[in-house]
Amino acid sequence: MDYWSPLLLLLLSLFGLVFRAGGVELTFELPDNAKECFYEKIDKNVTSTLEFQVVTGGQYDVDVTLESPSKEVIYRQVKTQFDSHTFTPTETGVYKACFSNEFSTFSHKLVYMDFQVGDELPLPGLGEHVTVMTQMESSAQEIHKNLNSILDYQTHHRLREAQGRKRAEDLNERVLWWSIQETIAIIVISVGQVLVLKNFFTDRKPAY
Repeated sequence: MDYWSPLLLLLLSLFGLVFRAGGVELTFELPDNAKECFYEKIDKNVTSTLEFQVVTGGQYDVDVTLESPSKEVIYRQVKTQFDSHTFTPTETGVYKACFSNEFSTFSHKLVYMDFQVGDELPLPGLGEHVTVMTQMESSAQEIHKNLNSILDYQTHHRLREAQGRKRAEDLNERVLWWSIQETIAIIVISVGQVLVLKNFFTDRKPAY
């Protein structure tokens, strides 16, 4: 490996061009009385992880099932807000992860899912490394790991931020409507008191 190869590794890590494991990571909308399934082909003995979190909607819960190619349920959660499950497949095939909101009749859900398959790919040039890594290569590898950790922290921070914002908006809306109702009630009571007082003075007959 020449002089520029370790430097290129370092630059790739610094600019966030990281090589992550296979799989899928997305955020999707789950309507009420609906069920969404996602499929991923996984080889035997390839360790995989399914992670999810309900960002907004209802009580922030959802039903989750993970099935093997032979239709065996290897993971199930009922009305759960978030969780992470790591498993090692015993057979090669298409695995199915389903998210169900069928128990809800009016609440739409926004769900984040991260389905990671296999170990993280090594940096270019390090996977087939047969000698001791140089200090530059070790630094690049360490920065690469730290950048991946930062990406995970940022993702979870954005999810918590979106969830907190949604709750704040819901609370603000409730306070607004409660204030409007109180204002209407105060106006009605004030008008009623004025009318009662007016009738009290106008109904009295003049004394002669």
